[in-house]
Amino acid sequence: MVAEIVAIGTELLMGQIANTDAQVLSRRLQSLGISVYYHTTVGDNPARMRETLVLALSRSDIVITTGGLGPTQDDLSKETAAELLHLPMVYDEASWRAIQDYFAKMGRVCPLSNRKQALFPAGSIILPNACGTAPGCMIERDGKTVVQLPGPPHEMADMFERQVYPRLAARMGGCIASRYIRIYGMGESQVAQLCANYIEGDGEVTVAPYCQVGECQLRVSAKADSERDALDKLRPVVDALKRILGESVYAVTDTSESSMEEAAGRALTERGLSVATAESCTGGLVAAKLVNYPGISAALGEAHVTYANEAKIKYCGVSPETLRAHGAVSEQTAREMAQGLRQRSGADIAVATTGIAGPDGGTKEKPVGLVYVACADAQGVRVERLTLRGDRARIRELAALRALDMIRRAAIAADERQEAKPRKEKDNGIR
Repeated sequence: MVAEIVAIGTELLMGQIANTDAQVLSRRLQSLGISVYYHTTVGDNPARMRETLVLALSRSDIVITTGGLGPTQDDLSKETAAELLHLPMVYDEASWRAIQDYFAKMGRVCPLSNRKQALFPAGSIILPNACGTAPGCMIERDGKTVVQLPGPPHEMADMFERQVYPRLAARMGGCIASRYIRIYGMGESQVAQLCANYIEGDGEVTVAPYCQVGECQLRVSAKADSERDALDKLRPVVDALKRILGESVYAVTDTSESSMEEAAGRALTERGLSVATAESCTGGLVAAKLVNYPGISAALGEAHVTYANEAKIKYCGVSPETLRAHGAVSEQTAREMAQGLRQRSGADIAVATTGIAGPDGGTKEKPVGLVYVACADAQGVRVERLTLRGDRARIRELAALRALDMIRRAAIAADERQEAKPRKEKDNGIR
């Protein structure tokens, strides 16, 4: 089956918000074996909405719209679909009560204008909204299926996952399962070269590379009658790719949305380790990314933004002599930042960043993009010198990514040392 995703909203065309709905829907439809051939975005204009839906219905079996289900006069998704399919709009009392209950739970009075959201094309399957006021609907007519979902991503995702996905899965009678191999420290071209036999293969399991800022990933997919059977098919391929790529693989996940911050947070919390951060050029970005991981409060004790030399001295114990001799952006300063912070905070792991993110401030000796990242643990201090390219935001992002990877690796190494210690003591006892 062929699907088309139509995002409705002038705010999307103006660039005020990003269309993340289409990304989520494409991934989930692909897992069902439904091909997405088109992504279309149209503003809140009745004539253009009608033209867009006419074209979508002419070339796709399933048309999924997002947005346009609100209570205002320009929210016309359901009305437009009803007109094209020659269906009258009918009122649903249960939906109106649910909308009123939603407002009551928030301690607010429900405006009468929201009653518009309880109108649906006749004969449609009503999709209640557990996260907001806008219910959706699913219309089947003349061999076509139109699914209308709300625009806010959390509302859309919840409605699709709970109510639409099971209905489409029952219709398709099969399942495509995917696993995502997350790779850091190896470029896309090198990954593609090493894994060429799998990427270019035409077997039951497909492998596709994707590039992201600072890292890349491989999507491994297989189709079978059930998810379990599909996973059984792809598991040997995932294992083989992990052996080929080695330590560059930092995670294998069931979605493409996992990240290095999640891997670092998990590495710390699962091992009961603590971390502290001192950031100059990244300005708190490393700490902010760690905080995105639920439960990081068990690991992250301190986070300092040490832009000024005085802050590096005060919070990290950097020697003034080091700053005078080598400057704030130097291997020596980064080393003392991480080492001093670990000693003062008592954290198991301390990470520090210092560099020149630009666009100004660079010199011939220390150009824009020069960053030092240091990580201190019980074994000492490791400092990495990075020469990064791009604008200020990209340089900060790449530096933070390296810091997170160093935290992750330090946590794993600490765990391995802990496991190795009892075995060594036992061997000594035997001898």
